[in-house]
Amino acid sequence: MCRLCNPARPEKPCPSRRDLLKGSAIGAAAAVTGFGGIGAAQAASHVQSGPPEGAGDPGRRVLIKGGTVMSMDESVGNFATGDVLIEGKRIVEVGTSIDAPDAAVIEADGKIVMPGFIDTHHHQFETALRSQLANGILVNDGRPANASNYYETILGNFAGRYRPEDVYINELFGGISQIDAGVTTVMDVSQIHHSPEHSDAAIEGLQAAGRRGVFGYFEGTGDRLQYPMDARRIKEQYFSSEDQLTTMVMGGEIYIPGYETAWEIGRELGLKIALHVVGTFGMQPTFDALGAAGMFGPDNIFIHMTGMNDDGWRYAADAGAHVSLSVPIEMHMRHGQPPIQRCIDRGMSTSLSTDVECTMTADFFTQMRHFITLQRMWVNEAALNGAEDYPALMQCMDALRHATMGGAEGLGLGSKVGSLTPGKEADIILLDAQAINVAPLNNAPGAVVTLMERNNVDTVMVAGRILKWQGALQGFDVPRLTGELEASRDYLFEAAGIERDLFA
Repeated sequence: MCRLCNPARPEKPCPSRRDLLKGSAIGAAAAVTGFGGIGAAQAASHVQSGPPEGAGDPGRRVLIKGGTVMSMDESVGNFATGDVLIEGKRIVEVGTSIDAPDAAVIEADGKIVMPGFIDTHHHQFETALRSQLANGILVNDGRPANASNYYETILGNFAGRYRPEDVYINELFGGISQIDAGVTTVMDVSQIHHSPEHSDAAIEGLQAAGRRGVFGYFEGTGDRLQYPMDARRIKEQYFSSEDQLTTMVMGGEIYIPGYETAWEIGRELGLKIALHVVGTFGMQPTFDALGAAGMFGPDNIFIHMTGMNDDGWRYAADAGAHVSLSVPIEMHMRHGQPPIQRCIDRGMSTSLSTDVECTMTADFFTQMRHFITLQRMWVNEAALNGAEDYPALMQCMDALRHATMGGAEGLGLGSKVGSLTPGKEADIILLDAQAINVAPLNNAPGAVVTLMERNNVDTVMVAGRILKWQGALQGFDVPRLTGELEASRDYLFEAAGIERDLFA
């Protein structure tokens, strides 16, 4: 039985569900692309028949050889041509030329080798609702263009219709989609915990994707709601070990009555406490009062932080709290101006996040480009207007750090991932720098931030295991999963009483 059927036996997988949702590994050779402009015979010479067997297993050594290495660790450095040696799930060496005759070799010539992206805020339960709210805003604020809004349409209607099986397929599909885009870690903020079964389904979906996941235990609705009290059961059942891919964060939304209990339980369990902070949503007085009372700490993750006053920022910065920014969504959905420069000026730990796919894509190239271009727009405008004192222009390497180590620090995973540092776990991506949209390579961080797209993600590794190989996801029957997601979508629209209109 699966966890949904028999919560008392969470270690016992459900063969029928696994058979349904996972298929044989997709042939890698047929998926190799991106040798822009060279002949088929020459391209074929670059192809390896398949990923190294046993990658990620204890004692198995894999050498990523001859790539352009961006470690995101100043003590390790970057290499125009370098190697990364992995043993089991850990990085053991990074250098210019590593001798490891016992290691399986991944040829990385023409690839950029770097840590996987880390998404610190993603509502994965909305995967089946992709683009449904493409024209919507956050809340009905009494102004024009607010009839379709996130709070009423998504949380107030769709969210309450989800069954555990909908939660599972949305979580799983959203997870493997981000693997395809090079996002190796996510904090899932699924406000869908209507019952213990819904929570179990969210966790199982995160785990089934095979990447690193932080389960965000947020609110739900209905007469079977056990939030926040069920956090103790969830922590004991699923997250008792520190040595696993999935961990837990406590949701503590201050606009929900009784949020104090969620904060107390989160700190009792030693969990980070995450919450959306949007001044335009009327949160500022409560937020400021909590800050003045000394309730903030380095265990807080504040999402958005738009529209907040100087007092609120001072409380957050002094407490060492982390800020997760969703720049495209914040601009698109009327959250307020993304507070990029406020975070920089205060030296705050800051990361990037994708937020809601019902409105915007969850790939990280979009996130990084919005992040850097908006900051530079403000600075350039100040310079053009004759200002004598204005901030420095953000550099591409800065954007990459926020997309990797910034997220790792915010989620409490900085000692495990976020950089190619010996001793850390091998969450690594290989990006095709010979593809037609990138070649010839002249500036590695610039190529990633300003030129690349998700189709440049060639290979993805999490804890040493290869989840995408030369353009092909490994171990998932994507057409079958797509059918399951479409069936969930059809049910949700019918249950919500909303007609699908492809041109609305």
